[in-house]
Amino acid sequence: MIEQYVLGLDEVDGAQVAVVGGKGAQLGGLSRIAGVRVPAGFCVTTAAFRRIMREVPSIDDRLDRLSRLDPEDRAGIGALGAELRRDIERIIVPDDLGTAIVRALARLGEDAGYAVRSSATAEDLPTASFAGQQDTYLNVLGPDAVLRHVVRCWASLFTDRAVTYRQRNGIDHRKVLMAVVVQRMVLPQAAGVLFTADPVSGNRKVATVDASFGLGEALVSGRVNPDVFRVRDDEVVARTIASKRFAIEALPEGGTRDVPVDPERRERPALTDPQLLRLVRLGRRIAEHFGRPQDIEWCLVDDDFQIVQSRPITTLFPVPAVDDGENHVYVSVGHQQMMTDPMKPLGLSFWQMTTPRPMAEAGGRLFVDVTRALAAPTSRASILEAMDRSDPLIRDALQTVLERADFVRSVPDEGPGWAPMGSGGSSPVEADPAVVTELIERGRASVAAARRDIRSRSGSALFDFVRADIEELRRLLFDQRSLQVIMAGMEAAWWLNDRLQEWLGEKNVADTLSQSVPHNVTAEMGLALLDVADVIRPHPEVVAFLHDVEGDGFLDELAKLQGGPEARDAILSFLDRYGMRCVGEIDITRPRWSERPGTLVPLILGNVRNFGPGAGRQRFEQGRQEAEQKEREVLERLRALPDGARKADEAKRMIDRVRTFSGYREYPKYGMVSRYLDYKQALLAEADRLVRSGVLRNREDIFYLRFEELHEVVRTNRVDHRLLDARREEFDSYRALTPPRVLTSDGEAVAGAYRRDDVPTGALTGLPVSAGTVEGRARVVLDLAEADLEPGDILVTTHTDPSWTPLFVAVSGLVTEVGGLMTHGAVIAREYGLPAVVGVLDATRQISDGQRIRVHGTDGYVEILS
Repeated sequence: MIEQYVLGLDEVDGAQVAVVGGKGAQLGGLSRIAGVRVPAGFCVTTAAFRRIMREVPSIDDRLDRLSRLDPEDRAGIGALGAELRRDIERIIVPDDLGTAIVRALARLGEDAGYAVRSSATAEDLPTASFAGQQDTYLNVLGPDAVLRHVVRCWASLFTDRAVTYRQRNGIDHRKVLMAVVVQRMVLPQAAGVLFTADPVSGNRKVATVDASFGLGEALVSGRVNPDVFRVRDDEVVARTIASKRFAIEALPEGGTRDVPVDPERRERPALTDPQLLRLVRLGRRIAEHFGRPQDIEWCLVDDDFQIVQSRPITTLFPVPAVDDGENHVYVSVGHQQMMTDPMKPLGLSFWQMTTPRPMAEAGGRLFVDVTRALAAPTSRASILEAMDRSDPLIRDALQTVLERADFVRSVPDEGPGWAPMGSGGSSPVEADPAVVTELIERGRASVAAARRDIRSRSGSALFDFVRADIEELRRLLFDQRSLQVIMAGMEAAWWLNDRLQEWLGEKNVADTLSQSVPHNVTAEMGLALLDVADVIRPHPEVVAFLHDVEGDGFLDELAKLQGGPEARDAILSFLDRYGMRCVGEIDITRPRWSERPGTLVPLILGNVRNFGPGAGRQRFEQGRQEAEQKEREVLERLRALPDGARKADEAKRMIDRVRTFSGYREYPKYGMVSRYLDYKQALLAEADRLVRSGVLRNREDIFYLRFEELHEVVRTNRVDHRLLDARREEFDSYRALTPPRVLTSDGEAVAGAYRRDDVPTGALTGLPVSAGTVEGRARVVLDLAEADLEPGDILVTTHTDPSWTPLFVAVSGLVTEVGGLMTHGAVIAREYGLPAVVGVLDATRQISDGQRIRVHGTDGYVEILS
């Protein structure tokens, strides 16, 4: 096979990334779009790079060493990268390769200036732009200089920034190859960047143009402030004209120089409005061709635009696929469920099967379309009130959309107001503990029956069983009596907070009254892990063994130690009751504690270190006594007021409802994830059969199939591996995206804000969800497995779900970026009496690990003290 070392841009298309790199493939694709002008040029292919790399001494050994370096080891990366660059640049280009490049130059004109540009195979891709990671050289003159700069581009694959970027993104250095694009220089009057979608808000209908005089290098490198224009619907809707003091121009002898801009021209726009609108229309055509918004580098040459680069904008959050031409407003499900990570396709489909409300997908997340609810007055008021209680940032974002009168069209009321998911409406149910006990027992019996019956199912019969059992699960989750009990507890807490603030001037009293309520299965879990520590603590050999545990197969070895059988039984007993839980538990594909018991070991050891015997019982009893004391105090103060007997009687009824019903709120989800584990284990057994028969490569392939797709694979013993690979790649790209609380069909991520004037200057505003004030050391924890907490620490994280509960027993306060009044972190913080503020934007970036902070859980803000 004869290697092709040079290909003209007119011979290249977007599918040839492996041959000409991301930039070359994009330019080849651009050159094929009618009406788009691309400077003439050619690509030195990756075949040439592979040939050169074979000449680099000890290349395999050095790439191995490079891959083992930590991304933060700047000195190591710098030293090894410099070695590789030096050795590549010393290599003499073989005659036949040099001749191919020079011949291509001759066809374009050897006397012209050229841009010599790196084009790596992991560059300008849909999932990672790699912008600026390798080198570009402008106005290179003559064949010898072009060859020299081609070699420099090859070497730039190992610049510090390029190596670090690949390390941080988990990209194998061996799999990235370098092509080089060589193009005739254009000498523009103006140049810049066009984003066909707003890169900040994500709005696909707003284009942003940055423009300056001369070559675009000054703008792209950040050396000059550009003019900035925003265009919507063929109209310039905003403009900022910068003072452009210099421009970069090409030198006759090669290279570039800075040239002062005449003072009278500095304040003039780099583009006229007609030019600007023509450029945006051209950009829209390019984006339509590539099927996604683009980041485009352009040059204006004699009133004609030439495109020198186009790459996907990889930071935009995807938009749910709807083709009805109507405006839509979506609310994030993940922010309500405290799981904003992307979900794999099987997880998405199970959640959609479980919930009765239709949900749209985007970026591996689920969203509820609330457009119709916002359109009618009654339902609009209902949803805004619900969001105001649960997540004021969502409420404010929705209000922002509504204030744009043209986006959501108002319609007359047609029925009852919108009800949030899980709402059971006002409830007449009285505070009878037997109601809760009956609901819990009914749920346990249903889970036990499903677990028993699923064991005998396989093949299509298994899928039929799961479909039918999910209907039973939905019946339990949305049972009217169950929802009445949940709402009774919530409404009683709201009543107490509103009335007692009015009557006694005290905020959030219900938080204290909610401590140590009965039947909170999630709060009980945190205390149960303290009991496990009590069993292990007296056995030093067991404690030492657990400190060295790696992986999940430790329980059998544990039983061989003195005290080990008791320790193993305690852990197994905990797993029997709580092993279905894990981080991100609403995604059925996530590994459960029972599947990876090693996850619990650091939590157990933390409890052994930080607490004494009986801490679980003591913690619960302390909370119960504080709640009782608060109840006596509140009722006594109320009786002293005018009409005090009536007020105290009403408050007593509400206190009884809070303490009787609020613990039950965690049970329906506990039943759901219990079933999810049973479904998952049965489906993985099917996956193991498919692996043994050669249909699947590994059992976790099934996670990238939706439920019905998996059924078809089981039925036919056939699978599309290209689909699986594409979905893996998609999922990996989604992990880098931050989902918005509110998203529109225009792609705009609408950010809400706290409209408050009662927060001290410099404090971080959030939602008060658990009363009290606490000061302590902030521990910023992004991964539960890496938590290292001591008593008195304040946990700062993005969001929590029930799997984080064991950490709550060790901390004195909680701050999260995501959350609402009734989400997991808030409920358990109140149960444990921890001051907590949630919904603090960018808390994990604004607060540094180890800083001293003060959490105002009653008033909803955080002060950074040091």
